[in-house]
Amino acid sequence: MSGSGERYVLAIDLGTTSLKVALVSTTGRIAGAATEPQHVTLLEGGGAEQDPEEWWRSVVRATRRVLEETGVAPATVIAVNASVQWSGTVAVDAGGRPLAPAIIWMDSRGAPQAKRLTDGFPRIEGYGAAKLFRWIRKTGGAPTHSGKDPISHILYLREANPELYRATATFLEPKDWLNLRLTGRCVSTFDSITLHWVTDTRDVGRIHYDERLLRMAGLERSKLPDLVPAATVLGTLTEQTATELGLPASVRVVSGAPDLPAAAIGSGAVRDFDAHLCIGTSSWLVCHVPYKKTDLFHNMASLPASIPGRYLLTTEQESAGVCLTYLKEKVFFPNDELAEGGGPDDPYAAFDRLAATVPAGSDRLVFLPWLHGERTPVDDSTIRGGFFNQSLETTRAHMVRAVMEGVAFNSRWLLVYVEKFIKRRLDAITMIGGGAKSDLWCQIHADVLDRPIRQVEQPVLSGTRGAAFQALLALGELTVEDIPALVPIARTYQPDPANRATYDELFGVFRDLYKRTRPLAAKLNAPARAGALPEGARR
Repeated sequence: MSGSGERYVLAIDLGTTSLKVALVSTTGRIAGAATEPQHVTLLEGGGAEQDPEEWWRSVVRATRRVLEETGVAPATVIAVNASVQWSGTVAVDAGGRPLAPAIIWMDSRGAPQAKRLTDGFPRIEGYGAAKLFRWIRKTGGAPTHSGKDPISHILYLREANPELYRATATFLEPKDWLNLRLTGRCVSTFDSITLHWVTDTRDVGRIHYDERLLRMAGLERSKLPDLVPAATVLGTLTEQTATELGLPASVRVVSGAPDLPAAAIGSGAVRDFDAHLCIGTSSWLVCHVPYKKTDLFHNMASLPASIPGRYLLTTEQESAGVCLTYLKEKVFFPNDELAEGGGPDDPYAAFDRLAATVPAGSDRLVFLPWLHGERTPVDDSTIRGGFFNQSLETTRAHMVRAVMEGVAFNSRWLLVYVEKFIKRRLDAITMIGGGAKSDLWCQIHADVLDRPIRQVEQPVLSGTRGAAFQALLALGELTVEDIPALVPIARTYQPDPANRATYDELFGVFRDLYKRTRPLAAKLNAPARAGALPEGARR
């Protein structure tokens, strides 16, 4: 039940595989949360899509359920704010209706378009030098060669489906489409528009579309939304939306944030150079910084944050928690003719118990977590993962622990370049996401990274907590300085010196395996990476 006099933010966290809705009080207390699973459709050629209307139906179901289960009175809800998966594209008509499934961040079908867009002579890291200089100077980054940025999604759609392109009134990020459903306003924010690579971000308080960048990209300004600053109050709920959600129409809607910068707020690591590590479907290691800077060679940059006037060092590794999901669904407990009993009620708890029976280093079994390519610290859409050094003595317990350690090795690989970027050693690192629920995985990260790991309480709700805090910042209910004290730390894990030598050696093997398998993976996966248009699509 809601406490006497408490007021709440309805915080929405739309991830790739699940949607979470939480009621968070103005003091940071999470009154309750509801979750809805999300389905991803994977297509040949690197496609990855979701249904925006199902996103909305999930929001409605979860909102009504959390209101009912917590007993929070709808009249005490003062705002709605959303943290949503980043780097996606929803094509909508003039009425805001989706014209096709949403292309999400995993989709690499735009790789050929990205290559043509970024090509030129002389080349630097696969980019035309003049184009690269212009992008980095104005935006802080550049389109990735993987084709997974919205700019590549749009160019792919224009080439593969010109009728859909012509019918599209506006191309929106998933967050901005959700706000359109909430308020009727078709806008984007300084932070979420960044990955289109057509905005001038040199003045973080006055970000705007750049005409020269638009021409270079071949994008039409008329098909992109107007821009507002991060943490802007967009208005109130539409009457129809309020009725669907069971909330008063007077509830204010804040502009929201992409998942990564929202989690940075929800982790409590909001001071400059305070880092957090998220182990979700994908993973990242990021921190706020007081400057605009780019590391082209390792695909990381400081981009506009979801805290107004700030920059956030932004990174992303493609596959983290999804590696355990893959092990569960495709290897150990698949829904096929060999399956019996469907596995334990809580397979992830069983994974923890199994992995705890195996010594650090998994008896030298190494797992490479690149199941869907990689973004940082290498931009490589063709690299793939798997187990290395498997033997007849390898058990399922070895495989589970090796997956946990492989993800941690990937985090350490990123840590090397994050610390070079900020020119200082990180101390304690705050850990959030589903992976942070595992005590064993937190300890493995502490040992592999050789850094204390601070496990946030209710780590899977960091996105919703971040959305709530951003809303309260926008409404003047709290300041940035208030946030760290509002995020409880469940436990701090210290590195175990006994495991140092083992993990140092295996990390060296891990990096060497990338170098040695990269050319073979490129040869094997070049057709998938090319994302060639289907027969008859070119016109």
